[in-house]
Amino acid sequence: MTDPGSRPKCIDGAPPTMPPEPDLPSIYRSEFSYVWKTLRRLGAPSADIEDLAHDVFVVAHRHLGDYDPTRPLRPWLFGIAVRVVSDHRRVGRNSREIPGEIAEAVDATPSVQDRLEDREARALLMRALDELDLEQRAVLVMHDLDELPVPEIAAALSIPLNTAYSRLRLARAAVSAWVARFSAREKTP
Repeated sequence: MTDPGSRPKCIDGAPPTMPPEPDLPSIYRSEFSYVWKTLRRLGAPSADIEDLAHDVFVVAHRHLGDYDPTRPLRPWLFGIAVRVVSDHRRVGRNSREIPGEIAEAVDATPSVQDRLEDREARALLMRALDELDLEQRAVLVMHDLDELPVPEIAAALSIPLNTAYSRLRLARAAVSAWVARFSAREKTP
């Protein structure tokens, strides 16, 4: 039986090395573009993304002591971003609709045709994602776009694993149905 106050030791008897504690300036520098992209994917209004990105880092700063440095940083930031967007949507003064506004991403592909097709595909995906509720959208974005495993998503969003799988399945079905309806409308003369 081990003493509860003793520290774990590696095979060579030395204490295991812990990853360094992250500091906010380095997190901000390395992850700002990821947070910006995540907010856009979660459907944050483009006019508010800069403020919301800063809000994510303010919350991250407040909870930096709760962050486990042995876990990946991005899922933790994604979970914060989901809550920031959710809180932003709940505030009545933030609910406004701008007709025809579609988030456009800058693409470095040299061909104009490739850029146009990519932009249309992104706009189509964003419109399909807008049909999802935030809970399903968050799981779909984290899994299919950020390529995170479902167990990490469940941990980052503090939901049961089966709930995460269910939300992913429902989100994929809803996006597929939306794309099918959109394609049928485009083919109708």
